[in-house]
Amino acid sequence: MTELISPSPHPDRVPFMALLGLNRSGTMDWGHVRAIQLENLRDKSLMRLIASLGTMLVIDLLFFADHDLLILGGWSLAVIFLQLHVYRANMRGDFIGRKTVSLRELQSVQLRAIGPAVLWGALLIYCGLEGSSRDLILAYAVLLTLMVGSATMMATVPLSTIIFVSVTGMSACAAFFLAEQVVIAASSLGVTVLLIFAALNSARNHVGEHLARLILLEKSETVSLLLREFEDSGADWLWQTDTARRVSRVSPRFAYALGRDASDIDGLPFLQLVAGEAWESGDFPPALHLLAEKLNKREAFSDLLVPVMIDDRQLWWELSASPRLGEDGSFLGFRGVGSDVTAQQESQKKISHLARFDTLTGLPNRLQLTEALGEAMRDADKWRSRCCFLMIDLDRFKAVNDTLGHPVGDRLLGRVSKRLQSIMSDNELCGRLGGDEFAVVVKDGSDSAYITRLADRIIATLSKPYEVDQHTLFIGASIGTAIGPRDGKTVEMLMRSADLALYRSKDAGGGSHTLYQPSLHADAEERRVMEIELRQALERGELHLQYQPVVDAEDYTVTGFEALLRWNSQKFGPVSPAKFVPLAEEARLIAPIGAWVLEQACRDAAQWPDMVKVAVNVSADQLTTPGFIETISSALEQSGLPKRRLEIEVTESIFVRGGMAEKMLSEVNDLGIKLSLDDFGTGYSSLGYLRKTRFDTIKVDRSFVQGAAKNVPESIAIIRAVVALADSLGMATTAEGVENEEELRMIQQLGCSKIQGYYFGRPMGFEDALALFHQRDSDVA
Repeated sequence: MTELISPSPHPDRVPFMALLGLNRSGTMDWGHVRAIQLENLRDKSLMRLIASLGTMLVIDLLFFADHDLLILGGWSLAVIFLQLHVYRANMRGDFIGRKTVSLRELQSVQLRAIGPAVLWGALLIYCGLEGSSRDLILAYAVLLTLMVGSATMMATVPLSTIIFVSVTGMSACAAFFLAEQVVIAASSLGVTVLLIFAALNSARNHVGEHLARLILLEKSETVSLLLREFEDSGADWLWQTDTARRVSRVSPRFAYALGRDASDIDGLPFLQLVAGEAWESGDFPPALHLLAEKLNKREAFSDLLVPVMIDDRQLWWELSASPRLGEDGSFLGFRGVGSDVTAQQESQKKISHLARFDTLTGLPNRLQLTEALGEAMRDADKWRSRCCFLMIDLDRFKAVNDTLGHPVGDRLLGRVSKRLQSIMSDNELCGRLGGDEFAVVVKDGSDSAYITRLADRIIATLSKPYEVDQHTLFIGASIGTAIGPRDGKTVEMLMRSADLALYRSKDAGGGSHTLYQPSLHADAEERRVMEIELRQALERGELHLQYQPVVDAEDYTVTGFEALLRWNSQKFGPVSPAKFVPLAEEARLIAPIGAWVLEQACRDAAQWPDMVKVAVNVSADQLTTPGFIETISSALEQSGLPKRRLEIEVTESIFVRGGMAEKMLSEVNDLGIKLSLDDFGTGYSSLGYLRKTRFDTIKVDRSFVQGAAKNVPESIAIIRAVVALADSLGMATTAEGVENEEELRMIQQLGCSKIQGYYFGRPMGFEDALALFHQRDSDVA
């Protein structure tokens, strides 16, 4: 269906700000209006040029005899040059001939009035300082004519008029005031204000008239298009039969829908036309049997969906009809309406397919896998056998996405799916659960040796090298297997058991197959207990911060520290952040822990030298927590740390949260706090993130640093591009994970401005970080 025109403002209420080209107003597309404004301005450009040069000539003739010819001549040349420049720019503008003009283009054209206004204003000021009262009055009288003319000729671009009249009028006021003509100065001010109001009113009337015509034209075009679309689409047609159920009074559109001439089908049985080849064989689909029954019983029907074969193409028609009765109640036939709903049926089929199949790989998705596993478990329970569920996770797949981007990763997933399908027999159904996770449902899993061979074959097949976009890629696979109903009496329990087994395979380094064991639940229980301990870690004082220095790439001075959270649990001992941070996010503990980290980092940083910053990592869950901005403000206020010394560090994963995350980052920026984007370049839309959010630092991932040190061309090219991009946007670049001299030299050559890594310092406690500055002060002394 044709898109209807958007809501438009009434022409009599055109917003002044939109009229002046200072903002976008409402839902109206002002591009057309701006094009009309500039086209009218262009038409009046020659008249404006003649008026301006004529006014200049009158001024020259009036003041030729009594004023310095050098000053008058210089001023005249400036007027000629500037007016010709404005005229030429208007006549050759990029907006010429276009149906829409951007807000920036309109503003640029309107601001051209500043130059001429300044020159005319300078003339009046000069007359007020150097000339007589008579000269000043004459000059003002001449210029008043030009001001009135400008207000008329530039009615469509009122901002130009306001600029010209305001600058010239205020210059006249100043000139009369300098000449001690206070009354005339006040009068000129009044005239200026009146001209501005007159220009605005004239502009609103002028643009409103064009806008009214535009709205009327849009509505007319829309109605015409809708009517034409209805006439040409052939989507609906009328049909009619006689008492013998033969078509009569054939409509052209019904004949068109059948692909035949109206004369050829007049008098043929309606059911024969709809049934097509099935009419001869008598093998009718159920829907046609229902249609025939309705016609025989002379019953009305509505929205009856029937299949139709026309020119060997399967179509779907939706038919509605009711019996026609004469004045005496006698049956005269049927009259109804038909619609071709083939497109809708195909769309529904596609939607149904999308609901059960993965769009990227074409494999069954989680829904279909779950249904297949449920059916397999019911059969296993019925026949007292076993079924099996294999959960597969790709090893090192994230590295492919991080280094080569998601498009390459997506193509790699397509290759993986084809290999996986090639292994399957009628006894197995493979599918994709999401991300880099796949699964296999084995209908008959009674032979445990067969299951082991299948898992080993999957690992071996998926671990062979892949050729994708001229890249040779090496990944692997880890598998967790659960046997039903032994390892789970429901689909959810069986999938959970397979997931626990997969977790063990991944934890063992990948590339292996693990059968579910009840002991795996003990590991899950450990994570549950760890969550309980983590909830009490803050109160017990088990959490602490370490700081890794960030140094200047040129003189190696410490410019800041990255705050790193550590947990030394009474029950578990030192726990890796990679283990407890995801646990904190799952348990919704990240907000209080993150608030503590911010407060502690700000308190510690307040004791460092004034130019040293502290960077605090913030997860997506923490960023989008209500009250996050208040948490930052409180931490800064309590510690006394200046806002410029705090840097919030995020990864690209926060942008998955959409507008909420972007809004929060914008608010952080507005507070004057620095923003850093970590692991830049490992995602596929980093440039879009830089466009949406003002980052102060972008951090180059360690994988690129290592690759550059090994002279990998892709890594070197990426770092160079990142540095160039950061320089052009006024951002700093920090290279992460520099661990040796070779990596340091390469990063310096590539132009990174800051460096972080073990080469300059491992994460250290606050006292050790503070000692770095005391040691530096001692060395200086």
